[in-house]
Amino acid sequence: MKAQKIVKTGLPFLLAAALIFACAFYPKEEETPSPVRQVVRVWNVDTFEGGKGSRTAFLKSVARRVEKETEGVYFLVLSLTAEGARTAFAEGNFPDMLSFGIGLSEFAEISLPLPYSFAGGEMGGKTLAYPWCAGRYYLFSLSDDFKEEGTTAISCGGSNLPKVAASLSGIEGEELSSLTAYTAFLNGKYRYLLGTQRDICRFEARNVTVYQKPLDGYCDLYQYISVLSAEKKGVCLAFLEELLSPKTQETLSSLGMFSLQKTAAERTSGAFLSEEGRAALLGAVQDGKNLEKFLKSI
Repeated sequence: MKAQKIVKTGLPFLLAAALIFACAFYPKEEETPSPVRQVVRVWNVDTFEGGKGSRTAFLKSVARRVEKETEGVYFLVLSLTAEGARTAFAEGNFPDMLSFGIGLSEFAEISLPLPYSFAGGEMGGKTLAYPWCAGRYYLFSLSDDFKEEGTTAISCGGSNLPKVAASLSGIEGEELSSLTAYTAFLNGKYRYLLGTQRDICRFEARNVTVYQKPLDGYCDLYQYISVLSAEKKGVCLAFLEELLSPKTQETLSSLGMFSLQKTAAERTSGAFLSEEGRAALLGAVQDGKNLEKFLKSI
């Protein structure tokens, strides 16, 4: 009886010792480390009127698709004004990718070469910016007779240069703010309206029938994109590839915009047009001389 009692009492201690031995010498399973999330910052700067909807929201939808195909990557897409982007640049704060219209010349020096070609985005023989969507200039009329004499309202909005499109098309007119030009044209104060894709969307929203004539001598209504981060260039190019894919480009109509392949402009100004270059270009328009030397053939 005594021996049996000793065995029962010692058994728990033997089991505990065995468990400690097993924990000490049995190889542990390696813990799988959590993937490090890489954040890619994308800034969208609108410098000209689009058609409809938000270009920033469009870029966010592209970002979500790329994230599903790229583990551990998150795209932070933000909307900035041109002034905000310039202020951030001056403070040494840059995104990894920049979506923008003409201007923002400061960012040219930190933009990386892209595996694409477009004259408007070239500097020093390298493409530093490439259009991911485009607009178009038009001459609008309430009748189908574009030869009839009459005044023209030139719609101005943003940093684009409709005066250049007018000059190359042999059109003279009065420059007005975008909405003022649109309403004045509809109210009969002007025979013609030199406008953009934005006006087409306005006409459609009001169910107004107008006639349109594309002005393909010049276009600066391009939303470019540049890559600024060498460290994240690979994933930035994956984003760019999705953005420029036929599947994505076919949905640009939701923005009232066009793909580069659906525009037919002959010339453009540079994507990184500086304030000095802008003044010189407008001066050439005013003088009617040497305009071509300031433009790039597409």
